[in-house]
Amino acid sequence: MPSQPIGEVPPADGTLPEPSAAAFGLRDFGFYVHVPFCASRCGYCDFNTYTAPELAGSSSVERTTFAEHLGAEVDLARDVLGERRVPVSTVFVGGGTPTLITPDALGSVLDRIDSRFGLADGAEVTLEANPDSVDPTSLRRLRAVGFTRISFGMQSAVPHVLGVLDRTHTTGGALQAVAEARAAGFEQISLDLIYGTPGESLADWQTTVDAALSAGVGHLSAYALIVEPGTRLAAAVRRGDISAPDDDLMADMYDLADQAFAAAGLPWYELSNWAVPGQECRHNIAYWRGADWWGAGPGRTAMWRAPGGGTSSTQPPTCDAWRRGSHRRSVVRSSTQPPGRSRRSCSGSGWLAGSTSPASAPSSGSSSTWSSPMGWGTWSAGGSS
Repeated sequence: MPSQPIGEVPPADGTLPEPSAAAFGLRDFGFYVHVPFCASRCGYCDFNTYTAPELAGSSSVERTTFAEHLGAEVDLARDVLGERRVPVSTVFVGGGTPTLITPDALGSVLDRIDSRFGLADGAEVTLEANPDSVDPTSLRRLRAVGFTRISFGMQSAVPHVLGVLDRTHTTGGALQAVAEARAAGFEQISLDLIYGTPGESLADWQTTVDAALSAGVGHLSAYALIVEPGTRLAAAVRRGDISAPDDDLMADMYDLADQAFAAAGLPWYELSNWAVPGQECRHNIAYWRGADWWGAGPGRTAMWRAPGGGTSSTQPPTCDAWRRGSHRRSVVRSSTQPPGRSRRSCSGSGWLAGSTSPASAPSSGSSSTWSSPMGWGTWSAGGSS
């Protein structure tokens, strides 16, 4: 059983400790909303997600009612954080595949956040989507209900690479989705890519980079494939069916992408992200700068900083356990952490600053803590004030 971090014992009723409560509102405040549903499970994925067969007969959480439970957790956030008016600067709805829920249901969650906290003027509201989970009609409705930014999981433009990753969309599906999103009124569009897939050559990756740039989006993310224990991909590598990712090749792929993106006017701004200046993901930057956030959904985390430490809380990862507690104050489990004290520590601002551009990097000063959805794990590092 993982132990809680060293630090102040949290209040028994799940409220914020006084230092964090007093500091709430001094920094930007964001919402992460986790929608764990997937049409199928990709072989490399170990995220907290569930397919319909995995939920059949064992979960009382349905796609049709999921937004209602999310709304209850927004109410819980309002209860825990008190009545101080702190507008929400950014919202990020991820998963999973959030677009397996109807646009109006997703819009109802945004409405609840707005009614309970208020969305700041010019708030960034991002939605993740698979290219084959949207169409022109749904995209127009998603834009109408309040989403300002959309991120598509393209991953690759090469058929055999998509096959290894168990992706369900076609090689041209992501580019079509981008065109449809632009026609629906989305001005900020991002594509997610993965490099290092077994069997992917440098020429394959060049094809993907060229295709992504041809879409003309303002933001690109490129992530190195990690073979996570317990996934189908890990089992295939263990059996020898496919080779493990090659670290040297992945380094070459990263360099290729960095040079190509920069030459196209998308400079690097954070470990795995490049953007046209002004189109950086503000929600992502907020994490690096040590902003406060509330997470809604199964397995979510929440984080509030305070002078000399911080407070984090978790929700259960399974849908049923989360549903039972999504409206109850007592499910909020918080712990505080003084600076420089953790079981796994990346101390000082250098680690974070080295992963971000100067515009995104935190400054030295105070400390942050983080807890994983599955148990307590913390780090302390310099953060912006």
